[in-house]
Amino acid sequence: MELPKVTRHAPRVSQHAWSSPQMKRTSRSRLLRLILPLSATLLLSGCHWAVLNPAGPIGVAEKWIIDTAIGLMLLVVAPVIILTLVIVWRYRASNTKARYEPDWCHSTKIELTMWGIPVVIVCFLGVMAWRGSHQLNPYHPTVLSNVKPVHIEAVAMDWKWLFIYPNHNVAAVNQVAIPVGVPVVFHITSATVMNSFFIPRLGSQIYAMGNMQTADNLVASAPGTYRGISANFSGGGFSGMVFHVQAMKESDYKRWLAHAAASSKTLDVKTYLKLDRPSSNVPVTYYAHVDPDLYAQILEGKLAPGRSLAMKATTLTSGGETGPIGRD
Repeated sequence: MELPKVTRHAPRVSQHAWSSPQMKRTSRSRLLRLILPLSATLLLSGCHWAVLNPAGPIGVAEKWIIDTAIGLMLLVVAPVIILTLVIVWRYRASNTKARYEPDWCHSTKIELTMWGIPVVIVCFLGVMAWRGSHQLNPYHPTVLSNVKPVHIEAVAMDWKWLFIYPNHNVAAVNQVAIPVGVPVVFHITSATVMNSFFIPRLGSQIYAMGNMQTADNLVASAPGTYRGISANFSGGGFSGMVFHVQAMKESDYKRWLAHAAASSKTLDVKTYLKLDRPSSNVPVTYYAHVDPDLYAQILEGKLAPGRSLAMKATTLTSGGETGPIGRD
């Protein structure tokens, strides 16, 4: 018995099938896959690479270390990427001219190259990191001829920064003014949990800790406004813990000091205790007639008994040891 012949026809697709919800979703998905990488690139193009755009000698030296380290590492990464592509192309299945060596297992030249170059690079990076960490020690004073440095006492709070100018009897919240080309010595502590004092374009991040004093020596080479941050998460208002550094000419710096000294607000213990309450995104505020013992009391934990540490306030030195607190 002969079976009837069966003729198979390709299913016809209606013109409306391409406009169905499922097909629309597929098209949108493909479009998003193409757009998202481009969007990410555009977003990155708007980033401000502060560390790679220094405005002071410390930042310039740190950028040189970063650039040199990247260049040295590319000596390993770039050849590996290139050789991977070359090997895949040369030994593809369709290339009958490629030499076939199934029993090959060792090459002294390749071993020396693969191990020797990385060892030399790692040794060079180690020496560079060791020397750089000593030369750029934030505790080392920045010496520029006979220019007298500016001393500023920085206090990390919840969630703001207080800057006291002990030699001028003024203070400011979330703003620092410094003269261009003049060394600045920051004495840093925290009235609360550990924070991190960092001005990316000037360089040298260092921690701010309760009942301890750290130091940071910086210089601004050009006038401008530089963003300062706390680089250590410290709670709910952390994102608003930002300050701005106004680097200005000597004449403008003196006018800024006069403007702060003309403030009607006095920074005594009573005012400080009100300021010490947690708050974020605090506007710039100036104070005149600062209590001369205020910073020492903050450092010793006398103004925050609930957070005070059971230890004597100390100052970290460049070698990591501790010593008695003091003001230069």
